[in-house]
Amino acid sequence: MDRRKEPPRLPEGGFAAWNRDRLALARRGADECGDVWQLEPGVYVAATAGPCETVLCRAQDFLKVPSPLFPPLKRSSGAPTPEERAHAHAARMRGLRPHAVAARIGEIAPGTARFADQWPTGQDVEILPPVRQALAEVGVRYVFSEDAPTLLPFAPQLFLAREVLVQPSRWVWPRWVPTPARRFRTRQQVAFTDALRSVILRRRSSGRLGDDVLGQMLQPSARYGLLPEEAILDSLPGITVATFETPSRAAGWILLDLARYPQAADRVAAEAAVLPADPAATTSSHLDSLRYTQALVREVLRLHPPSWLLTRRATRRTQLAGYTIDAGSTVLVCPYTSHRDAREYSEPDRFQPERWLDDSGSSAKPGVFLSFGTGPHGCEGAALAMAVLTLLTAQTARCYHVSEPPGTEPGYRLTTFGGLATDGLRLRATLRS
Repeated sequence: MDRRKEPPRLPEGGFAAWNRDRLALARRGADECGDVWQLEPGVYVAATAGPCETVLCRAQDFLKVPSPLFPPLKRSSGAPTPEERAHAHAARMRGLRPHAVAARIGEIAPGTARFADQWPTGQDVEILPPVRQALAEVGVRYVFSEDAPTLLPFAPQLFLAREVLVQPSRWVWPRWVPTPARRFRTRQQVAFTDALRSVILRRRSSGRLGDDVLGQMLQPSARYGLLPEEAILDSLPGITVATFETPSRAAGWILLDLARYPQAADRVAAEAAVLPADPAATTSSHLDSLRYTQALVREVLRLHPPSWLLTRRATRRTQLAGYTIDAGSTVLVCPYTSHRDAREYSEPDRFQPERWLDDSGSSAKPGVFLSFGTGPHGCEGAALAMAVLTLLTAQTARCYHVSEPPGTEPGYRLTTFGGLATDGLRLRATLRS
């Protein structure tokens, strides 16, 4: 490689400094080195919108690193083929596209309203566990409809399997090593898929496939025919966890900002007055009317993207932002710093939901808002997540003033490994008069 074309390296950077404070080093790299910088030899960080979008959209040149949380179980029939995976993805998307989500708002709203109804008032509460439980109920019901009661009990164990696996470790074991965490993951995956197999058998034998996400996967395709059962079973454990795990992280930041910006919370509460008393009567028109609430959600996601770092691998020697990237190099895409680029966002560190209400603002620029990724591997559930988070925000602000515990120390632990999260977040809800 011609070293003159390498991205600049941050002085005193490297993995040791990275592991001490990832966010601070990411900011320093973007500020001091620019669009793309070198963390270690062969490891680069795409720090601003242009390079981030390029990497995410050029999927053939920058391959998504295969790290499935729930890899295909070993079976005599083998893993699903690439064609079957493509069919499964297309079938899932029929149930997750914006128009499909809009048609089911009345099913989503009751679950988010239950979270607000059940928040204990007048006391400091660790709020992420009930958020996660509420959003798991919403997500599992969205994917499986009337079969949600059968499958919901498995969701907490699948989530726990994920949490155990993504914890930082001194040792990186080869994937074939059956560590205790991996054995636990496999047990939970097998239990869930066994229960799901019974649901699929009953639906197919009765002919009532359903119109939820599972039902869409059971529908035969004119192009592919009937999707094999194993392709369905292999994809749904991860999808099930994804419906609530990342949104729960985002909800933590949203609730924290409702506490920190009471005027914004008051504006959300006033806007939420349009929501019907019966959450099941909520429609997509009600959701569309929550313009400021949606803007607030997007602003929180801009400042605190739950998936703040995405990993890709260069499949060939290529160019990125004028630099040469060798085949096999790792490229870390950083929405966290991309969203703080003053060339794209005025006063980028300022919490300003109003920026999303301006039609000339950054929301109209492709590739600038990356909290849901972009390109071929953009988040499948982006429309569902936005609907869930908007309703949760509106219903909570309508009911409560939210505040942080008194004191100078934050009521949470900032974590960056496996996502940007407010672990242990404690908040207090007081009824609005």
